[in-house]
Amino acid sequence: MTAPTPDVLFRLDGRTAVVTGGLGLLGRVHCRALRAAGARVVVADLDGGACAAFGRELGAGSFGMETDVSSPHSLHALRERVLAEHGRIDVLLNDAAIDDRFNDGAEAARFTRFEEYPLEAWKRSFDVNVTGTFLACQVLGAEMARAGRGSIINIGSTYGVVAPDQSIYRRPDGTQAFHKSAVYPATKGAVLALTRFLSTYWAASGVRCNAISPGGVANGQERWFMDNYGARTPLGRMAQAGEIAGAMVFLASDASSYVTGHNLVVDGGWTAW
Repeated sequence: MTAPTPDVLFRLDGRTAVVTGGLGLLGRVHCRALRAAGARVVVADLDGGACAAFGRELGAGSFGMETDVSSPHSLHALRERVLAEHGRIDVLLNDAAIDDRFNDGAEAARFTRFEEYPLEAWKRSFDVNVTGTFLACQVLGAEMARAGRGSIINIGSTYGVVAPDQSIYRRPDGTQAFHKSAVYPATKGAVLALTRFLSTYWAASGVRCNAISPGGVANGQERWFMDNYGARTPLGRMAQAGEIAGAMVFLASDASSYVTGHNLVVDGGWTAW
């Protein structure tokens, strides 16, 4: 039997992909990449108006819907609309996540220290990053399992694999701008564990579950930080947002039909040393 050619293997024509956190830095790029591969894309995020506008921009059956991944009711409403409009869910990409945000530099330097990290910030990150991924998989992934097909892709992080290097957050004058807190590595480690669990739990149902762990992505950071990050990375720089998309389309498509339970690290070599 002749093997399918790469241009066929990577195509997603006729399939429906749901992207949580679809308005984020990676989310928007991933939505466009899925659409370019032929999928109808459902943009799910907190800003309903912006989701709808982005869905219209993507076109060809794509749409956007206000979705709170920490709310089962919100995710059930999303599932019912997707099924009503397209009758199927083929790809679930869990891009929704939050990272530390503080009001000013002094607050960041203080409260990102492990000894003083706020409990409420810890709980909020787990609500979105872990519980949100769990709920999206439970509500939407269960529909894929009932249909006997599908690909779930969870976004992890290199910090779910190795500990943060706190020195890259140190300014040239030696002061610590902030610390990478414990919560992001803890939540992303949990996402990777959930990915492995689901890969075996739903294997017999035809649903594959994998993760992508990106390294740091350039997004207007200060020059000193980008230099620090580049010096710590074998490829010498941060990633561009579009450099994660190829791995994502691979895992969404039949090109990865025998891949499940895998964490695909896209980090410029960060975790190689």
